[in-house]
Amino acid sequence: MFYCYILKSKKDNSFYIGQCEDLDYRISKHFEGLSKYTATKRPLRLAYFEVFQTRQKAIYRERQIKAKKSKKYIEFLIANWQFCG
Repeated sequence: MFYCYILKSKKDNSFYIGQCEDLDYRISKHFEGLSKYTATKRPLRLAYFEVFQTRQKAIYRERQIKAKKSKKYIEFLIANWQFCG
């Protein structure tokens, strides 16, 4: 499984969009400050994620979200996200 995810900074309310194969591992690296971009944005929270069968699909979705260049769109995704797990 592959993931496209959105983190929200509790420090400045900014968003980070990424993709990975191991969501728990990747998020822990962000939370520990070991990711260059998000290290200064901590504390962070996982606000949203989607699951994909291939990395290619996860990358495509990441680029799709980033291409919108819209904080409102990201907030819409988060507000309407229904995680069942």
